[in-house]
Amino acid sequence: MGGIYALTSMGLNLQYGVAKVLNVSHGEFIMYGGFITWALFGLGVHPFIALILICPITFFAGFILHRTLYERLRTVSKIPAVFESNAMLLAFGSMFILQNVATHLWGADAVGYVFMARPVNIGPSVFQANRLLALAFAIVIAILFYLFTIKTRLGKSIRATSQDPVAARLMGINIKTIMAVCFGIGAILAGIAGTLMSMYQALFSSMGMSNTIIAIIIVVLGGMGSIPGSLIGGLILGIVGTTVVTFLDPSLTLVVFYGIIIILLLVRPKGLLGR
Repeated sequence: MGGIYALTSMGLNLQYGVAKVLNVSHGEFIMYGGFITWALFGLGVHPFIALILICPITFFAGFILHRTLYERLRTVSKIPAVFESNAMLLAFGSMFILQNVATHLWGADAVGYVFMARPVNIGPSVFQANRLLALAFAIVIAILFYLFTIKTRLGKSIRATSQDPVAARLMGINIKTIMAVCFGIGAILAGIAGTLMSMYQALFSSMGMSNTIIAIIIVVLGGMGSIPGSLIGGLILGIVGTTVVTFLDPSLTLVVFYGIIIILLLVRPKGLLGR
């Protein structure tokens, strides 16, 4: 779960850190990634093959969403604070639309499939193979994404736009395109998280909001704009959540998560690796 949480929060961190959109519909892309994988699996398509289709679909969905709606909203908003508040309202609207479309397409009941559910013994512990595979894949994607942001020209443009959009524009960076690309990349990470999640748990059309809340908590926990912080924060929250489910009560998971975020905001509001 920590690996999935890390992927989810990295996408949201990128969208808010660069485009300044608190995308509360982010979890719906996780849900759609899972449902598309489930539908393709029913047709005999391997989940990892499904990713080849999900990545471009989610990227273009996120890219077009930003270019058509959020970019226009930024143009008509007089100041950044007005844009951020209106963008969050727009994201809420997108969330409800995407959720209802999914309910219409696939129904409100939980669905799922069985994939690599065999047990794997590691010392005294027993894990499901699909969960270990999801963790390994999530960590590899997270590391590759981090290297992309620090080693490539596009990654450096993204970091520059995040730090100072005006200076980035003066240096010749097309910040409108960069913001839309960040929105698309964030959607890709959410779609991948949805595919990995579908391999070991049931899917339902209303699952997006809870995943968005967890992603927001991790972004604050790891530090706004910090990709390594999202990875560390996701792993911490995954371990904490599983501990609560195992030794306390599953209904207390979000309570504990909110408790962590309240304490963090009071003690260290910049997060673990924030600046």
